[in-house]
Amino acid sequence: MAEALDLALIDEVLSTARSVRRKLDFERPLPRQVLFDCIDVAVQAPTGIAGESWRFVVVDEAAQKAAIAELYREVLLGLLEQRNMPLKPTHKALIERLHEIPAMVFVCVEGEPLDDQVSSNVAYYGSILPAAWSLMLALRARDIGSTWTTLLSSRQQEVAAVLDMPAGTLQTVMLPVGYTKGAVLRRAERRSAQEVTYWNRWGDR
Repeated sequence: MAEALDLALIDEVLSTARSVRRKLDFERPLPRQVLFDCIDVAVQAPTGIAGESWRFVVVDEAAQKAAIAELYREVLLGLLEQRNMPLKPTHKALIERLHEIPAMVFVCVEGEPLDDQVSSNVAYYGSILPAAWSLMLALRARDIGSTWTTLLSSRQQEVAAVLDMPAGTLQTVMLPVGYTKGAVLRRAERRSAQEVTYWNRWGDR
């Protein structure tokens, strides 16, 4: 008989995987083996039609981090200006110290979507996004804070130049990562399953 899983512990990790932008230990290094362990978990994620096309680029060199942080600042501030939205304190804290983050993990894909059809894009990203989410959960389980960021996906060529990525590869999610420092990660206020779930027909609860 298979050993019973600790459902309470698993549910706790899944329910408290929050974006951590401020309460991070910028001085404590992240051992490479710890990141390898987390990526080993990530590559166990289910795959779609694109298969195991994922690749991970970990950035911990100061010059590269500074270049990426500047790109991120430009994209975020430009987006907020375009949408006439204020800069949140948590985002302000992130862009001010992003260049100091112990590491940035880019979740990348070898190959590109076949076309712009919804079905093609769902299948394409269906192989990479579960791996990115599994990586974030593996980090959370090890008291490593991260933030799910996709803003840099709009700057493919510039990021590719910083990372020396070859043609035909894309970066999707970037996770700035560091050990948490005084962060208390709790369940968020969300609508209940009964409120967001329908049975058999849309709108039928």
